[in-house]
Formats: sequence, structure tokens, C-alpha cells
Amino acid sequence: MRYVAFFRGINVGGKNIVKMAELKKLFSGFGFQKIQTYIQSGNVVFDAEENASQVMEKIREGFFAAFGFESALMLRTTEEMTGIMEDLPFSEQEIREAEASDPAVEHLYVYLLDGTDVRERAEQLLSSYTGPDLLRIGANEIYLLCHESVRNSKLAVLLGKLNVPMTARNWKTITKLSEMMNE
Repeated sequence: MRYVAFFRGINVGGKNIVKMAELKKLFSGFGFQKIQTYIQSGNVVFDAEENASQVMEKIREGFFAAFGFESALMLRTTEEMTGIMEDLPFSEQEIREAEASDPAVEHLYVYLLDGTDVRERAEQLLSSYTGPDLLRIGANEIYLLCHESVRNSKLAVLLGKLNVPMTARNWKTITKLSEMMNE
């Protein structure tokens, strides 16, 4: 089975440093095949014989043993990544409007969840939001469309208050990883 592993919070702000070559070596030690990393934020595409829960257990235990800290881990199959791409809940018009507000930054993000149902909590947090950014909840993801930088997004701040394991990637990264999985 083909998977992509998304680690949260590694190589950010000089903290939790993990070299991608070391991460690739760790995955090789698990017996995984066709291992590729993408950018320094902890994205690993690979093949494994085991099911998702077995893969997650191996990675979590091995990662902590190798690097000495825990990192939230989200795992997706090729089919799930295809679903993320196909289920993009924003119209082309909504995306163009966001991009027009500041062409110099990324606008579209996917927050990958660990299966925790966040619908009710997200709706409560968002009930008072009145800004231009848009948020839509998918199967096991949250899609965020920012009109400015994600760093200035009040919706992104609210997502952090959900207090559930998740990690975010911009749409370009999601697209590239999906392409890598289908190579």
C-alpha cells in the first residue's frame, strides 16, 4: 500500500530538527519501500505491506526512539489523497478572490486530522467569526482559504483552539505529494 506520512512541527523555527535523510533512513529501517521525502517539513511518501494502524505504530515508536521527541503524525493512502484533491470545497471564483487580495502569499491550506470529529467544536468556534477567510470541513480534513497570509488569519488561530492532533499543508504541497504517490 502507498502512504504519505505528515509530521507536525518538525523543522519549524529551529526546533525539533530532523534531517530528511535521517527520516528516510528511519523509514528504510522499518522495511518500507520507495521512500521519498518532500521539503523539510516532514512529508514522507512510501510503500508498506502493513495496514495503516500497524504503520502508524511503527513510525510513532521508531520516531521517538530515533529523535527523542514526539510529533503528531497523520497518515494518508493514495486513495485518501485523491479524495482530498477531488473534494476541494471552494469554487474557482472563491480561490481567485482570495488570491487577488494578496498574490504574494499562499492562500489555500489543508489541515489533516487524525480521525477526530471536529464538526461541532469547529462550528462553535466559528460562530462569531465575520472575516473574509473561508473554512470547510471535509471527511478527515479541514480546508482553509485565506485572503491574506495564513499567519494573519483569525480562522487559522481559531483552528488551533480545537486542540486536536492535526497538521497543515498548503495546497501546492498537497498537490505535489498526491502526484508523488501516483508516480
